[in-house]
Amino acid sequence: MNNREVARLNWNGRDLVVVQGDITEEVVDAIVNPANSSLKHGGGVAGAIVRKGGKIIQEESNRIGYLPVGKAVFTTAGKLPCRFVIHTVGPVWGEGDEERKLRSAVDSVLEVASNLGLSSISIPAISTGIFGYPRREGVFVIVDEVLSWLLKNSQSSLKEIRFISIDEETVNLFKETVTDRKI
Repeated sequence: MNNREVARLNWNGRDLVVVQGDITEEVVDAIVNPANSSLKHGGGVAGAIVRKGGKIIQEESNRIGYLPVGKAVFTTAGKLPCRFVIHTVGPVWGEGDEERKLRSAVDSVLEVASNLGLSSISIPAISTGIFGYPRREGVFVIVDEVLSWLLKNSQSSLKEIRFISIDEETVNLFKETVTDRKI
């Protein structure tokens, strides 16, 4: 599948891009893996990342071990076209305090990327798959937190933030949310 840019907005000197496609094909500094706390990447996006990137990603994740909800870590990207995979654990819908936990996961991802000096990152709709976070609300929280973080961290190396999904409904929600935010 060829990744397709469906929206691009320059916001405070940063490019916000909405992409329909496969996150494992993104040519960026880092992609975000919506992981589970044990960092066992079996299904969904996480499984696809390990299948395409190779077992080194799982091996490095095994060395890290447990990752709490709302935190993020990075590994190398194996055979993927990006340089790093940033793993984060979003909340499971129904466990309580989900919005704060999702915002924390997004913040942690951006902190890791910034600390690595990265300029581009591709972020999926964290927690909106098997973790059950309602898609519209999840997409809004992710985009809102990215913008909030960028405002507070204007010196960050991040220049391009890509919001990606293979799913058309999620892509449309990202597009609607990003384009509604032009200030």
